[in-house]
This record gives sequence, structure tokens and C-alpha cells, in this order.
Amino acid sequence: MEYAAAKSTMCRQCGRHYSPVSPKAQPKFRFKAEAAPVQSMVDSAAPILRKFENLWTRQHNSQIECFECKAKQEVSSAASSTICPACSAHIDLQDYKITTSFSRTIRTHGEIHITARGDLSSSTVVCRSALIEGKLRGSMHCSETATINFSGKIPGRLVATHVLVERKAEVQFFRRVRVKTIEIRGHMTGEVIAEGVVVIHKTGCLDGDVTARSISVEKGGIFNGQLIIGKADLKQAELLPDGASESGPEKANAPVIVAPPLPAT
Repeated sequence: MEYAAAKSTMCRQCGRHYSPVSPKAQPKFRFKAEAAPVQSMVDSAAPILRKFENLWTRQHNSQIECFECKAKQEVSSAASSTICPACSAHIDLQDYKITTSFSRTIRTHGEIHITARGDLSSSTVVCRSALIEGKLRGSMHCSETATINFSGKIPGRLVATHVLVERKAEVQFFRRVRVKTIEIRGHMTGEVIAEGVVVIHKTGCLDGDVTARSISVEKGGIFNGQLIIGKADLKQAELLPDGASESGPEKANAPVIVAPPLPAT
């Protein structure tokens, strides 16, 4: 037995999380015996009604990861929180909308929306996705996409799988932005370190150094800064060719070949 308004619960025997679903009463149709054509229409429409009812009662599950032990589990989309079956830690699944000054630590698998009047100054923020339209003063880590639609300065640190700078955004980052991929449709100032590709669209502009695996600048896009294609934080010894550190007149008098610059793609 479970409370009728419960969104989620745990099994008392195996300890697994699940969403209780109580059976709903089926609607009863009453028709007269002489209305044969109407009864045939109802019989033909019954499968369609059952399809709509199944679509309404269907619940979507998503896979999450525990913040403490990194154990994975499936939870219902209607759940607001759950407990890790491995370490029994509490996991928050709620969405947060920041409309005023907010300074508490947030760790959730939901979405964080910082409105235009919002000011998020938490030291640590962990979320699934984020929409930044206001001030971000602390550090934010998004496991999926972080969308930036803000004009101003962001002193906080941003780490995300994918970052999207909207067309009307004009943002300046004081710290490095670490991402896997990033798309720039507006104006962005700051240093970017990407594991994948950096895409600057025709309406985008990036002022700052970039370290990425590849970069794509569309016709009309602007990039102004130093570009390093490869892994980040290379040492000076790794940048030198083989044998350049050896001493000797042959090495010292070796000719230096300068390759012509290649056009940006």
C-alpha cells in the first residue's frame, strides 16, 4: 500500500526505486439496444481511445548517475528526488528557476534557469542543463547543454558538454570555458578549451584564445585570437621537433623551414 499522491517509492523487499501507478477506472458507455449504428461506431473508435489513454499514462524514464559513488540507475521523469541504491545518498531531480539573488549549493539532475534578474553566486552548481540569462558568479558544471542568452560579464567558471551562445548574446568570460563542443551565434569574449569542435556561425564573433581539436568558421563569422589545434596545456618540450635540444654545430646551423600559412576552414 502506498499514498495515492506519491510520485516515487522504494520496494520494501529489494530496495529498488519505482513509480507507483494506480489502475484507473475505465469509462463506461451506455447505449440503447436499438441504436445499432451508434454501437458499431463506438466499437470502431475503442482502439483509438485506448491508444490515447496509453499515451497519456505512459511515463518516460531517464538514466542518472549518483553524485557520490557514480552508480547509474533509471528514474521516472515525474520524480523530484530519489535515493541511490548503492550508497543510499539523496539525489535531487528538481528544476530550479533563479529569479533573485541565490547563494546556496545546487546539485541536481534537473535544469537550472537563471532569469534576467537572477544572480547565482553559489560556489558549486551541478546540473543536467542550464539556461543563463542573468549573472553567474560561481562555478557551474553541466552534464549536457548550457545555453547563454546574456549580455554582460560572467566571472564564474563554466564547464559543460555543449555550450550554445545565442545570437543576441554579448558575453565576456573572465575564466576559461571548458567544453566538449561549442557553438557561437552571438559575440563572446574569453578563452575556450574544447575537446571537440568549435563552431562560429555567420553571425558569431569570438575574441580570445582557442585550444580545440578542430574549428569551423562560417562565411561572415569572426575569430580574433590565438588558435592551438591539439590537446591543451602542451609543454615546451612537446612543441620542439625531435633532436632540437641536442647540441652541436650541425644542429645549430640546421636550416629552418617555415611553412606558408594555411587558410582557415
